[in-house]
Amino acid sequence: MPQVLASLSAQDALVAVMVAVSVSDERIRTAELVAIERIVNHMPVFAAYDIDRIPRVAKTVYALFEEEDGLDALFGLVRDALSERLHETAYALACDVAAADGTIREGELRLLEEIRHELNIDRLHAAAIEWGARVRHLSL
Repeated sequence: MPQVLASLSAQDALVAVMVAVSVSDERIRTAELVAIERIVNHMPVFAAYDIDRIPRVAKTVYALFEEEDGLDALFGLVRDALSERLHETAYALACDVAAADGTIREGELRLLEEIRHELNIDRLHAAAIEWGARVRHLSL
């Protein structure tokens, strides 16, 4: 697999989670891509991140999604790269991307549930994070 990353930095892992949510319903929407770009450009956690890595991280996610146990492999890479204190950050960013287009689809809901489980996000904390993402992305 050329261009596929064997390991991820913490920032790569956060990007990978956002990309995974975006592609989880098999269609990448413009609003989701804009949300990822906005998040990477403005969030302090990405202050020193090389944005030229995003395409390689995305290709890694795409390649893993095509493998039978790719989702498990992706979560392994993400857990290896992220300290526990960034698990809720990863979930919050995933929720923001899922909510960016105003509709959270079934595939996105399933992946968010899997992220909660894999990153051991407390259900009450997850509900607060989800509510925050929903209200940030409401439209008139």
